[in-house]
Amino acid sequence: MAHRPVGAGSSFNFTAGTASTSSAFSVQSSVVRIVAVGGAAFVAVGATPSATNADYYVPSGGTATLALTKASNRVVGVTTGTTTIVTVPEGTQVPFGVGDYITLSGSTYHNFTHQQVLSVDTSAGVAGYFQSRMTVNYNSSGIVTAFSSADASVTTSNKVSAYGVGAGTLYYQQVQISGDA
Repeated sequence: MAHRPVGAGSSFNFTAGTASTSSAFSVQSSVVRIVAVGGAAFVAVGATPSATNADYYVPSGGTATLALTKASNRVVGVTTGTTTIVTVPEGTQVPFGVGDYITLSGSTYHNFTHQQVLSVDTSAGVAGYFQSRMTVNYNSSGIVTAFSSADASVTTSNKVSAYGVGAGTLYYQQVQISGDA
């Protein structure tokens, strides 16, 4: 089985009996490879994970490949305010659900990282818009520059959490897998 790295890998330290959590990352692949070094850990992956001793066990020196759910879309509009409304192209749907966490990138002023989707409105004709829109829990009221980016996109955002059996370091890297599993 061969792995092809996707994006940059990262790591964080964990201690025995407590949950430690990584920084957020944009989901770019359907698999994350995890390696525990120096100590065993129980691992959880998701929007706001807090690993417990009931989660996926990775022994010290062991590896695991866990599935991710990947979703993204182009952004054609951003309405600023105490919450932020993100508009995707007409004829497409917002691929996220309420409670998902997303990252917007590719815009000079409107980028944000790991913010929660509060609502999704995909019905036609809402306030004159025939495009899919979502409201995000991000206060963009201080941005006065109009949105104008042809390259902006939104992607699912996740974190990795480790509950240590002992102390150690958890390394994680999104990968593509080829060959027999």
